[in-house]
Amino acid sequence: MKILLVEDEVYLCKEIVEFLEQHQYECQATGTKSQAVQILRDRFFDFILLDLGLPDGNGFDILKELKQNQPKTIVIILSAKGDIQDRINGLDLGADDYLPKPFSLAELHARIQAIIRRRSDSQDSSITIGDFEVDIQSRTVHHNKTQITLYKKEFDILTYLLLNKNRVLSRTQLYEYVWGDLSLSEGDSNHIDVHIKNIRKKLTPFANVDWLESVRGIGYKITANK
Repeated sequence: MKILLVEDEVYLCKEIVEFLEQHQYECQATGTKSQAVQILRDRFFDFILLDLGLPDGNGFDILKELKQNQPKTIVIILSAKGDIQDRINGLDLGADDYLPKPFSLAELHARIQAIIRRRSDSQDSSITIGDFEVDIQSRTVHHNKTQITLYKKEFDILTYLLLNKNRVLSRTQLYEYVWGDLSLSEGDSNHIDVHIKNIRKKLTPFANVDWLESVRGIGYKITANK
């Protein structure tokens, strides 16, 4: 689970990051609007913890752009502002929850877990693409009733592309998602190409996989209507 924390209070930021990492979340933090916007243009996150009062702008501007480009990303607003209108504005713009400061880290964790449960309950874990059915929870791929075995990283790459259907993902984005450490990706982007080749090799005997497309010089995407 990847979380971006946008918070300019240094001590609070450090405290939240340490707490989330103790609970096995992968967390990145920034304290400015400009940095947050740039990070969100380059990376995908499952959660954004968003302060409204930033030194170089308003958190609402980040929320607006985020919901245009990454509408499925979950946003919890963290703000000392107690005005009810701020809460209404944030929810109207697409925020999933609002946690006023000061708050306990235990409550923050409970809010994150509650949203994850609601999302899981409302979504079918099975995704159909072409003639294949991919079940994210059971980590299986089937063609009709035949199960096709993919290695862990092959399955992770396939499901990440599926969850971002019709969007081009770079090799760097795929590498970071699967391996979890962007610093290791230098010179190793061909790992993604090898795994994509293996996915195609395993699926092609059963049906056409032209929906899994190479985007020259960038990466890969899955086109849902093929």
